[in-house]
Amino acid sequence: MEVVAAYGLGNAVVTTDLATATVAALAPKDWRVEICDDRLTPADLDHDADVIGITGKVSQHERMVELADHFRSRGKLVVIGGPYASLDPDAVRDHCDILVRNEIEEIAAVLFAEIDAGTWKREYDGGKVDLSNSPVPRWDLYPRRGAMSGVVQTSRGCPFECEFCDVIAYVGRKQRHKPVGLVIGEIDNLYSLGYRAIFLADDNFTVYRRRAKELLTALRDWNRAHAPDRVLFSTQVSIDIARDDEMLELCAEAGLRNVFIGIETPNEESLRIAKKRQNIGVDIGNEVEKVLRKGIAVSAGIIVGFDGDGPDIFDIQAQFIEKLPVPFVTVSALVAPPQTPLYARLVKEGRIAKSDILKGADATPTVTNIIPKNMSYDELIAGLSRLCREVYAPATFERRMIRFMDAYGSRIKNPPPGPTPVPIGKGLGVLMERFSRIGPAEKNLFTRLLRQMSMYPRDIQMAARLQLTRYMQLRHMYDLSGLWPIEKPIPAVRSAKPIHQVN
Repeated sequence: MEVVAAYGLGNAVVTTDLATATVAALAPKDWRVEICDDRLTPADLDHDADVIGITGKVSQHERMVELADHFRSRGKLVVIGGPYASLDPDAVRDHCDILVRNEIEEIAAVLFAEIDAGTWKREYDGGKVDLSNSPVPRWDLYPRRGAMSGVVQTSRGCPFECEFCDVIAYVGRKQRHKPVGLVIGEIDNLYSLGYRAIFLADDNFTVYRRRAKELLTALRDWNRAHAPDRVLFSTQVSIDIARDDEMLELCAEAGLRNVFIGIETPNEESLRIAKKRQNIGVDIGNEVEKVLRKGIAVSAGIIVGFDGDGPDIFDIQAQFIEKLPVPFVTVSALVAPPQTPLYARLVKEGRIAKSDILKGADATPTVTNIIPKNMSYDELIAGLSRLCREVYAPATFERRMIRFMDAYGSRIKNPPPGPTPVPIGKGLGVLMERFSRIGPAEKNLFTRLLRQMSMYPRDIQMAARLQLTRYMQLRHMYDLSGLWPIEKPIPAVRSAKPIHQVN
């Protein structure tokens, strides 16, 4: 769900695209480089560039191939790299002149020199790199107007063994850390360009405690030096962060305000099969509340379709999610990306569906390439569709919002006496008014939630506003994917704004 476009208010992306800005920084100084994020503005098919670089993931496969074939037909040299090209090179090899696998930093000089000389090879493999050699991305070339937050990569890799995760296949189980000084330098660069929200790209930000605390201390000191115009950070962590009170306090002091946690399932048999051991024997709701009390909002990932799941998993998940103080939950079917241990196992078991089924998927939670073990494929898709609609029914979402606001801790040391209502702002107000036209349940949801929000301190109201925006985004994406279509289309508006500009 990367593209944010809600009811006539224009396109935006949740985060800037790190790959294109990094490759641009590695290009020779005498090259003229332009960046196009096709999610924001469609690529110029008549562009006069000599070399076209394309990157993307599996859900963007069809567009990658479409662009590559078009530019090659015009005689352009097409280079394809990135996560999908690295994990499934056979799917793109015939659509490009040059295929770059794995990480580019340490082979970039040779690659660009050989392109210049006309002696380039069909394939390059960059392996795993030392992140101290990663350049400051060329964010000055990126179309920043459409991005809700900037990105700084702090590490690559994850030591865990989750069977379904392609991170360990792409960047490895040995986590490689970017030097703290380089991280701070990239934050300085984004800050100078006007970003006040930054996603710390890390597959598990706090898994190495000593390193995480060192970086968090630096972020805290940096943010204190930039008060009151501070940066709000977000990242990905695992649930075991809640066991470390010192870590949680440092996260809050550093300005970490949102984290994504892969909760996946309350079914411990499924967790064992998937080797997600860090979630076993954990009171998820209690641990999430520990994080929230520090003023850190949690988004959660939920998956159905594990080998331990039967037809009752949808009701189990619905009851589990209902009790979480987490408004924004991404619910999806289990998938098996190429080169993951799960994919290898299911190939042997003859349980991989059409090999290209994932390639056209974009923000569609009911797409999977797995043949389930304990239910039919149709049962999985029908049950998942029902679960998604139950989780985001207005009344259900409202109850989770109230649990969230009750659990979310205030970071204001001296809060004013009594609540101070936060103005909704013109942009968000227009968005909510238009969203309310979907039906009476949605209209009543906002009326009641706005009344409830006014009873809480200012920082809780601000956090709740973001959850409302995410809710509208998700409902919009469900509409686009056909999962929960809106029967009465909402007319477009003129002079649309991207969501990131909503006040």
